[in-house]
Formats: sequence, structure tokens, C-alpha cells
Amino acid sequence: MRFVETDKVELKEKNSDSLPKEIESFLNTEGGVLYIGINDDGDVVGVENIDSTLRLISDILSDQIEPNAIDCVRPEVEFVGSKAIIKINIKKGYSSLYCIKKYGFSSNGCHYRVGTTCKSMTLEMIKKRFEAGLSSLDMMVRRESYYSEMRFTKLKMLLIENGYHLEENSFERNFKLRTNDGSYNYLAELLSDENSIPFIFAKFKGKTKATFSERSDYGNQCIVLAYERMKERLMLENICKTITNPRPRRDIYLYDMDAVNEALVNAIIHNDYRITDPQVAYFDDRLEIISHGGLPNGLTKEEFFKGVSKPRNEQLMDIFTRLGIVEHTGHGIPVIVEKYGESAFEISESYIRVTIPFNREVLLNHGAISGAISGVNRDELEVKEKIILSEIETNPNLSTRELSENLNIPFRSVQRYISNLREKGFIERVGANKNGYWKVIK
Repeated sequence: MRFVETDKVELKEKNSDSLPKEIESFLNTEGGVLYIGINDDGDVVGVENIDSTLRLISDILSDQIEPNAIDCVRPEVEFVGSKAIIKINIKKGYSSLYCIKKYGFSSNGCHYRVGTTCKSMTLEMIKKRFEAGLSSLDMMVRRESYYSEMRFTKLKMLLIENGYHLEENSFERNFKLRTNDGSYNYLAELLSDENSIPFIFAKFKGKTKATFSERSDYGNQCIVLAYERMKERLMLENICKTITNPRPRRDIYLYDMDAVNEALVNAIIHNDYRITDPQVAYFDDRLEIISHGGLPNGLTKEEFFKGVSKPRNEQLMDIFTRLGIVEHTGHGIPVIVEKYGESAFEISESYIRVTIPFNREVLLNHGAISGAISGVNRDELEVKEKIILSEIETNPNLSTRELSENLNIPFRSVQRYISNLREKGFIERVGANKNGYWKVIK
């Protein structure tokens, strides 16, 4: 079998320093295939160290090419006779422009393929591509999903509940759920009834990640429902202390839920899902909400803190706006800054971490209650707390929503009563929300 170089096929006998440039030039053109283990004459010579070569390719994608192109490049091992070769399948990039990171968006950093060679882009070409990228649809819309069949029943129900009349024939087109070639995109995957996208709530004992306590995954479903479940969990964890003296009565909470909700929504909408998914981590003294990708292109820190709205995922923002979850006014960041200051944000090139410190007064009060299990006996519980406790004893696998439906008690009220029972030391949750159960302590 003999191989031939073309505008879409590149042959390399072995690894070389030009490998990043070859991959980047395919991304900037129409894609193609790059073989390692085949010489210029088309003869198969094979690759001796498969593992180290695959690691090198992975390092190139993660460290040497910008923006992240891991979704566009798929290396695989093939055998021609007894000799192994590596075939790198490269799609045309979702971004309008890629570069070699150490050279940036310059003629030395940006290349395209002409025939069987790589050419440096002129500054004018770079400028036009960059401007085209700023004005084009966001990456989530252009990125093709691996799934060919999806359902959007839950999203449609939410939209109808918010007053939208949906046309079945034009629904997917109107909400930009397919790429230009007709395939479902990543936005569709994120909004579908079922998906493989996690949304993790991780709870730790102490102030570090040394001791893991609980991991709950609210993902694998429409991201809007995943957001609602995560928000419910954070509301449940938000301990309240009531101050009765001096009058009037005043409630103080472990953290400001409005600020936390804004941080949660921002993490979902502005996350770069090509890197990984947003995460929520709960420690003894703070809450951390992390999104990936840093600031969107062209947005400065000064503009960010002033509330200038420049969503990374515009179509996802549009969905959340239509559902009334966000207002698209840019007030979310100022809400967090007003409550916790700019120091709550840690902004790097690859992520944004929002740290919400817990209210010390509530924390100390809760610590005392937890340590002594409050001394409250069952007779001193509120009537509905007793009812819920009895129901949990009968069936410890019931979810909060099932308790609400079975007992005909509003969902928010059940959340509050369960929080009280946990705080008073009567129950604790064992395992994840989806598959876990309630354990009655006393």
C-alpha cells in the first residue's frame, strides 16, 4: 500500500518540530489527515514508540495550539501489515483562526495549507479571520455533537410555560440547535433531555480537598433543569440563623443566595465547554463556583467588574433569557462585587473562580448545633418536621420532591424542614442526591 501527499494528506516519517504547525494549518484550512510513520515516498516505515507519540500529540493540542482544538483532532493507531502508524484526523476548526501559542496571532504563528505545503498568513488575512470570528455564531453552535438523535421535551415544556408558542417544524432551526451542515451541535446536546454532560456538586470536610465528603451529579439532563437542581441544593445548604433580640426578628444566612445564584448562572453561560464543565465545591468555610476559559475574548477585567455583558455562549444566554433566568443586563457581577468585593474573583487565562465566604456568625452557631446535636428531642420538633421525619423513616429513598408530593407540602417548605432536621442532627444524606438515601440519626 502506497500513500501520496495531497492538499488534505500530509506524510511524516517521524515526529518533528513542524508537527504543531502542520496540525494548525489543517485547522485553519479545510481539515485533512496527517500520518506519522510514512516517509515522503509514501512507504510505510512504522512508529516505534506509539505511547510517547500519542502523548506528544495530546501535549501539542493542550499546550501549543490556541484556541483549544481538542474536539477537532482525533489520533488513532492503524496497522499496515506488521507496522503501526498513527493517523491524525483533523477537522476544519470551529474557530475562524488558530495559531501556534508561543508566536500568537502573527505571521509566524498562523498558517494555512496550500497544496502540500504550509504557508504563513499575512497580517491582512489574520485580521479578516479574527474579525470574522468576532461576528460569527458562537463556538457552541458551530461545534458538532457526537449524538445524531436528541429529544427536547423538557426544554419545550419550559418555553411553553413561559408563554412561547413553538412550531415543531422550525423549533430546532429557530433555537439554532444544528450546525450549517444539518448535524446537531453542542448547544443541542447541552439542552437535550438526556446527555453525558456532568454538573458536579462536591462537598469536602474541612477547608481543603484532602477529605472528600459527598459528590452529587446534577447533570446528564437539560442544562436548565441541571441549573435548577443545583440551585435547589445550594438553597438547601444555606443555613439560616434567626436573631430575635433585639426586635424586630431578623434572619441571617450562611451566604447571600442572590450573589450565589448570579455566580452559578454566569458559570454555566460563560463556561468554555471545550475544556471541561463548570463545578461547585462546598467547604467548611466557603463555597467555590468555577467556570473555565477565563474572560471572553476582548473583555477586560475592568469591563468585567463594571458588568459589561459579553457572553461566551450567546445562544445559551438567549435560552436562559427567554426562560426569565437572566435579564442580560450585566448586573450579575456587580451584585456579587457589592456583597463580597472584587477579591471574591480569581481570574486566570483558563478559569474564573468565585469564592463565597460563609457568614462566621451562622457558621459558629451551626458548629455548636452540629457538635451537640442541639439537644432537641423529637417532641420539640415542629408538626411538619415530625411528619417529614416519620415519612423518611418509612421510606428513606424518597427525594425532596417526592416528599413534597406525598405530603402535599410546598417543595420550598419541605426543603426548609429537611434543612432544619439536618441542622438539628436528626437526619443526614448518604450518597448522591439521585441514588442516595436519608439516614435517621436519632
